[in-house]
Amino acid sequence: MKLKKLLPITSLLLVALMSSCSKDAGTSASSMSVANNNKAAAATSTAIDAALKSSKDKSSSTKQKSGSLAVVNLGVAGNFVILSKSGITDVYKSTVTGDIGTSPITGAAIKLSCAEVAGTIYSVDAAGPLPCRVTNASRLTTAVGNMQTAYTDAAGRSNPNFLNLGAGNIGGKTLTPGLYKWTSALVIPTNITISGGPNDVWIFQIAGTLNMSSAVKITLAGGAQAKNIFWQTSGAVTLGTTSHFEGNILSQTGINMETGASINGRMLAQTAVTLQMNAVTQPQ
Repeated sequence: MKLKKLLPITSLLLVALMSSCSKDAGTSASSMSVANNNKAAAATSTAIDAALKSSKDKSSSTKQKSGSLAVVNLGVAGNFVILSKSGITDVYKSTVTGDIGTSPITGAAIKLSCAEVAGTIYSVDAAGPLPCRVTNASRLTTAVGNMQTAYTDAAGRSNPNFLNLGAGNIGGKTLTPGLYKWTSALVIPTNITISGGPNDVWIFQIAGTLNMSSAVKITLAGGAQAKNIFWQTSGAVTLGTTSHFEGNILSQTGINMETGASINGRMLAQTAVTLQMNAVTQPQ
């Protein structure tokens, strides 16, 4: 009789125990599922973050390569097509479009005539060319100071995109936007092309001289603009007979244009500028 009474109780206990185990197993499975889902979500989030970072890095890299270089601020010097500290010589007749000036040397060192300049001739004193010269020593002092600051800026740009390209000979090359550096002289013996968009910038750092051969031409392509091209040279610049140059020259020494050479740009020299029947046009 006792055995018969115990059997139903035992059965009930077994049923309860199995139910509890089933509930615990369900709870555990549910917890494991949530945990797995959380891990999957975290992994997905990490993957998305990595993809976004990669995309951002690529975008940044592309921007750097495509022309994120800042222009060189010329300040008041940018209002001049020729600016010199020690004089402007000339073999008649040159054609200059834009303002010119010298400082601190006397205006007597400006050898261009009024008829050769479509612009203002600024002088530090009354000795400049007559009757067109304008005496404005203060403006010239500011312009020369800005010219030197611009030179220092251009020379101080770091991490060049191109180092010693062509071992100092860039004849025949197409130059894309960016910072270029040569640790010695640079020669341009044959035609070159500067290619890029209208907002792209080129800075050429040249530790030595810059020599362009006779009849050689620089051509702009793709909308590139001379006003956004900067040639920073420690040594003298010589543009050969009937050659054509594009861009702003920031020279620590002299700039020499041989017979019939032309430039669409600026000549900003910390010594003298020499002209020989040249065409000089300030870029727009």
